[in-house]
Amino acid sequence: MKKIFIAVCCFLLGFSLVSSSQVKKVDAIGIIVSDMDRSEKFYSEVLQFKKISDQELQGENWEKLFGVFGIRFRVVRMALGEEVIDLVDYLTAGGRSIPEDARSNDLFFQHIAIVVSDMDSAYKILRRFGVQHVSTGPQTLPASIPAAAGIKAFYFHDPDHHNLEIIYFPKGKGQDKWQKPGGKIFLGIDHTAIGVSSTDKSHQFYQHLLGIERKGDSWNKGIEQEHLNNVEGASLHITGYRSAAGPGIEFLEYIKPGPGKKYPADTRSDDLWSWHTSLHVENAEKLFQQLKSPRSPYRVVSKELVVIKRDGKPVQKSFLARDPDGHALLFVETLD
Repeated sequence: MKKIFIAVCCFLLGFSLVSSSQVKKVDAIGIIVSDMDRSEKFYSEVLQFKKISDQELQGENWEKLFGVFGIRFRVVRMALGEEVIDLVDYLTAGGRSIPEDARSNDLFFQHIAIVVSDMDSAYKILRRFGVQHVSTGPQTLPASIPAAAGIKAFYFHDPDHHNLEIIYFPKGKGQDKWQKPGGKIFLGIDHTAIGVSSTDKSHQFYQHLLGIERKGDSWNKGIEQEHLNNVEGASLHITGYRSAAGPGIEFLEYIKPGPGKKYPADTRSDDLWSWHTSLHVENAEKLFQQLKSPRSPYRVVSKELVVIKRDGKPVQKSFLARDPDGHALLFVETLD
């Protein structure tokens, strides 16, 4: 019945859905930073990420892609296990800082969940480096939340006030690869979590439009969840999505106390809260034209579909768009 309802809604909007195989991989999570040297040091020394590339970019193509005139920016790609992040520092004016009163139920909330092999050891490292707590301390989710029972998690801030999470999966939870011994404490990125106002609306976008598969749902509440998110009375509907490769995407819909502040409508790509998740797609032009359609309910940030060249040869087609709540997605088609 729900599939029929979604199809009817799309028909009434005059907006048809593309193939469910559009997204092939969830790639890098882009995090906007204000001081690259400080952030690179934090992610490498505290969380054990390894730098794999470092470049400065400028020019008309990049301005069109990110929708901001006159930009020059530095991108440092860092890896933890099989997953990667892109730290992005706009060297021109740079954007606005994350509001000091930001909370975990705000709709511009986004974090990465970093898997650890031992929560106590990981927390001791974070304490040694003096990280700012969001959670009151590591929380073990109880048996009253069957989908998450035994999982341990802790929220904290990086130097720019970005939310980060470390998470421990007991046997039987999470992906099999997180159970393989290797002697490391910080293992990789399980998912990026985003605040959503409606699971159904976001589901229509991520699964029915982009083809990222829904893997499971959990309804989390209780004192442990409240202290994890640091939101009194928190009751969440959490939904996990995963593509064929890369980290998952997790929806956080706050049933109680409800969604907090909306994603600012005037957000620019260089604002520090404007994370972007890179998605590798089969046909960027087809998706761009569909999302750019006057009948589309979604917002495209890029001025056009941008062709990126390297040594004069086209290597990818890209554009930036926003999901139903404003989270940025960088769509990338790699050219042979």
